[in-house]
Parts: sequence; structure tokens; C-alpha cells
Amino acid sequence: METPENKPLSQTAHDRKRLVLALGEQLSALLSASRALTVATSAEFHPELPPAAFHIAHWLHAFGPAKVSGVAEAVAMDRSATSRLTARLIHLGLVEAHPDPSDGRGTLLNLSHQGRTRIRHAIVHKGDVFRQRIHGWNDEDLGQLTQLLRRFNGLSA
Repeated sequence: METPENKPLSQTAHDRKRLVLALGEQLSALLSASRALTVATSAEFHPELPPAAFHIAHWLHAFGPAKVSGVAEAVAMDRSATSRLTARLIHLGLVEAHPDPSDGRGTLLNLSHQGRTRIRHAIVHKGDVFRQRIHGWNDEDLGQLTQLLRRFNGLSA
């Protein structure tokens, strides 16, 4: 059977399989680069902390004060691990814990002044790396990649 492109169906299926594999390789490379950048950004935030602590601080920066349980759920982390990491963040002066005004038994976590300063610095570093990657790209390429990623992520048709 011939396809509209006048190729045998088996050749078209082979070409499609090769393209899908190539896409998978590029997505794996993107995820690896993203993890590496997160590790580097985490080190910018504080070199003694693991990347998971950076995720907690970044979430607090983005969404504000929260209970440990809320942070754990939001960052998809075990509550005990979140508690241990926030204890380290508190010990280093990056996060503060205050009584929850709506529930006297609960505690709210929030970034300290030092934590906010460090997280902003780390985010700037991450942005600088990102901008270096796309420095020579023209607007059409940026727009096309953005549209394709939105489509891939199921955000547009």
C-alpha cells in the first residue's frame, strides 16, 4: 500500500518511529538540562542545601506563607521530609516559622529577609542561563517553540 507521499506504508511507519525516538531523545536532554539547572540554581540559593530545599523556598517565594502540610502537598514531597528540610532552612535563617493566627496550634512558614534575597538571586541566575540559551534566536523561532510546547503540554490546539 502506498501513502499520499508515494512511500510504502512500512517506510512511513519507520520514518514516524524514527521521529518519535528523536523527539524522545530531545525531551530527555531537556529534562536532564532542567535538572542540572535546578541543581545549579539550588547551589546558588545555598550550597549546603539539597535541591528539594530550594523547591520549598521557591514555592514559599511564589505563594507566600503556608503550613508544612500545605507546602509538602504543593511540592509533592513527603511531609516528614518537608519538615526536616524546613528545619534546616529555619536553622540557616532562610525560613521563619510563626504561629498560625487562624489556628493557634499550627505553624506558618515564610521566607525570611535573607531567604527572599537569596531566592531572588538564584532566580536571576536561572534566568541568565535561560537567556544565554536563547540569545541568538529570532522572534519567529521563539514563537514557534512556544506554540509547539503549548501544544505538547495540552494547553492549545
